[in-house]
Amino acid sequence: MILALYLNFLGAPDDAVLGPSQRIFYIHMGAAVTAAVAFTVTFAASLAYLATRRQRWDVLAAASAEVGIVFTAMVLVTGILWGRVAWGVWWTWDPRLTTTLMLWALYGGYLIVRDAVDNSDRRARISAVLALVAYVDVPLDYMTIRWWNSVHPLVITNHGLAVAPSMAVAMFMSMAAMLGVYGVWLALRMRLMAVELGIEEAKAVWQNRGI
Repeated sequence: MILALYLNFLGAPDDAVLGPSQRIFYIHMGAAVTAAVAFTVTFAASLAYLATRRQRWDVLAAASAEVGIVFTAMVLVTGILWGRVAWGVWWTWDPRLTTTLMLWALYGGYLIVRDAVDNSDRRARISAVLALVAYVDVPLDYMTIRWWNSVHPLVITNHGLAVAPSMAVAMFMSMAAMLGVYGVWLALRMRLMAVELGIEEAKAVWQNRGI
């Protein structure tokens, strides 16, 4: 993380057009990749839950979605800041921006539904199906700038990276650092959710016994 911050703010050169505001890009890309990984984990864990009905997969899916939505919010905020400098507007209904906002809304809805359902088994089944539906927007979000006209820059092309080598190093280090943060955060959230689930199950037992 320290190395990523150094490369972000000191190591990488300023952009010839955007100047130091280009540094927002490294945080933006790191957050975007991490959000995509988080939602992919949620998708895979939801499939595993539907196949096995094991609660641990539901815990993994929910925890990863919670962390993923935070990184998606980071993508939106940094994208708005970068876009204000690059395009002169705070927001435009560009295909990439729109699908990213949809992604945040879909997984926000997923978490709201989870919070609204009390029964743990029913909650896990419903949210697993919702996670599979919501995941459709992840590859769509990636492909928007390849399928439609977009003001969003294409960083990874068929011919390689469209950034200078020093900028690419800073970008990949930012990705690695944020993925590390995701891993730690995910582990902590899963541990806490396991405790919450245990308390929930204990309360259900007490209620059934009339305690």
